[in-house]
Amino acid sequence: MVVRSLGAAGPTVTPIGLGLAALGRPAYIDLGRDADLIERDVASMELRCHEVLDAAYAGGVRYVDVARSYGMAERFLADWFADRPEAVGEMTVGSKWGYTYVADWRIDADVHEVKDHSVEALRRQAPASLALLENHLSLYQIHSATLESGVLEDAAVLDELRRLRDERGVVIGMSVSGPRQADVVRRALELGEAAPFRCVQATWNVLEPSAGPALAEAHDAGWGVIVKEALANGRLTARGDPPAVRILRDVGGRHGATEDAVAIAAALAQPWADVVLSGAVTTAQLRSNLRAADVRLGEEDIDRFAAIVVPADAYWAARSALAWH
Repeated sequence: MVVRSLGAAGPTVTPIGLGLAALGRPAYIDLGRDADLIERDVASMELRCHEVLDAAYAGGVRYVDVARSYGMAERFLADWFADRPEAVGEMTVGSKWGYTYVADWRIDADVHEVKDHSVEALRRQAPASLALLENHLSLYQIHSATLESGVLEDAAVLDELRRLRDERGVVIGMSVSGPRQADVVRRALELGEAAPFRCVQATWNVLEPSAGPALAEAHDAGWGVIVKEALANGRLTARGDPPAVRILRDVGGRHGATEDAVAIAAALAQPWADVVLSGAVTTAQLRSNLRAADVRLGEEDIDRFAAIVVPADAYWAARSALAWH
């Protein structure tokens, strides 16, 4: 894969990255996870995580996404770097703060993560990320920034993020989720140089493309743009929503690609997208996802996706109803 800059002056990345949200903890909301992961003790999960990281590295992936709330994802990644010195300096790593993992490695926990966008949480979580990832960490993001949390106007948080940028040399960004993603991105852009943000990570897929115009504005402002949930937590795979899967399968038949590769290719086709994340938990899934890099969708293909777009509120209500497996 071709290496590119994450935004106007960001670190180098590849068009497809690997997210470890589903590999760093025993429970997540992806469809079919029960069949994909049988052994879920810490040692087995770390072994699986390293296998997928090895396949990603061999496949040309050079961006990895983690977060403090992804269970042991940061530790698993740090251990992988320790065992793979050839990858040091080649992989760009982004992590996030603002949620705390509280499930204690239980699949049946009532609560898996707790949100806290206070400066105290930032001062607690940033040193933990840096202690594990050290010089590997290039991007540090607010995890699911919202207008309601007030984090974008919190002077203490913004000062602390600027300090991290200036003293540790990391790019500062934010991830966004929910039906108001576009509003959050535009509010951050309005802050201009008063805020340290130079990257945004957002959900965009063929079911829920509503953030696209705001992400284009961020790209035009020189920000890096990372796409998450391009497969809609499994809903855009063979396990997912029948109408959408039928269209993806039909388009894939023209390109010799599976449904997942077509869905990721649709995200890669957006001119503002720097990185599209794979959330694969098996090496077979990853290799299928990476096929997207070779899929070139035409206008006729893109036009077919209009039939499966759902209102943002409906999409996010359905996502909220997904069970942790």
